[in-house]
Amino acid sequence: MDRLGSFSSDPSDKPPCRGCSSYLMEPYIKCAECGPPPFFLCLQCFTRGFEYKKHQSDHTYEIMTSDFPVLDPSWTAQEEMALLEAVMDCGFGNWQDVANQMCTKTKEECEKHYMKHFINNPLFASTLLNLKQAEEAKTADTAIPFLSAEDPPRPTFDSLLSRDMAGYMPARADFIEEFDNYAEWDLRDIDFVEDDSDILHVEFELRREIKRLQEYRTAGITNFCSARTYDHLKKTREEERLKRTMLSEVLQYIQDSSACQQWLRRQADIDSGLSPSVSMASNSGRRSAPPLNLTGLPGTEKLNEKEKELCQMVRLVPGAYLEYKSALLNECNKQGGLRLAQARALIKIDVNKTRKIYDFLIREGYITKA
Repeated sequence: MDRLGSFSSDPSDKPPCRGCSSYLMEPYIKCAECGPPPFFLCLQCFTRGFEYKKHQSDHTYEIMTSDFPVLDPSWTAQEEMALLEAVMDCGFGNWQDVANQMCTKTKEECEKHYMKHFINNPLFASTLLNLKQAEEAKTADTAIPFLSAEDPPRPTFDSLLSRDMAGYMPARADFIEEFDNYAEWDLRDIDFVEDDSDILHVEFELRREIKRLQEYRTAGITNFCSARTYDHLKKTREEERLKRTMLSEVLQYIQDSSACQQWLRRQADIDSGLSPSVSMASNSGRRSAPPLNLTGLPGTEKLNEKEKELCQMVRLVPGAYLEYKSALLNECNKQGGLRLAQARALIKIDVNKTRKIYDFLIREGYITKA
């Protein structure tokens, strides 16, 4: 009795012959009385009457083969299965790749046969429709209604913590990310060197001078004597504002020992004539964000003092830091080392934060460079 084999055309996908342990090639024999598991024999073992345990040579048997037509006289069952496998592997419409994988049919033959028997065949179309309707009816009563997830904890509006965490997205456990973190990479290394042309230097100086004169004009200054007085008073005001700003910050975080130590270090830098470690920054008046207050945040108790200081300065919540740390450690263990580019590919946050986390883990010995 001819039967369609339940295995692919690859011999290694079939079970071995129970007689000689060789891979089965079609056609081969299946005992109809033994099993499970099924008892298969190659033609050579079958013709010499191989017997094993309960299997006898006079048992009824089935001939397993796929070398017979199913839908088209010129296509065997084995070619039908090969066509379906090729379409799944190469994608519908890539008929040249399908034909190359089949090896026995041309591109036109594959497309014509598939469209005729599997796309435009009313028998298959109605069968698929019935299967779809049956599946929909089966799942209609068991569908799970959609319920929104519980909203993650958020700081109280207009509280001190909400101001510290401005831009923080609780659902993502991270702060707002720039649209393109790499947009300014092409400019990060630009600097004036001796080889630069005089025109570039002149342009830079002219732009700076024009900006300074525009500032004087806005302030109502019409001569250079008044401009010198204005610059002196501006510098004095900036120094006083800086001191007041740092004092207000340390008062906000008086319960945080790390924040107090940071303020003392900055104040010592100012008193010694050095630039403060966290400056008021740019001419636009924008100052750097204060350290993140970790009080009450989940995961803080799992951090050591150095990790707490890192999370405060990078403004990264402990839960997110622990996830990033675990991911980098696992990748480092698998690769035997980790490069910064690999870390940035794993952690989809601001590239500067990734660099600080990577450098910290290298410095503390958690990971090694590749």
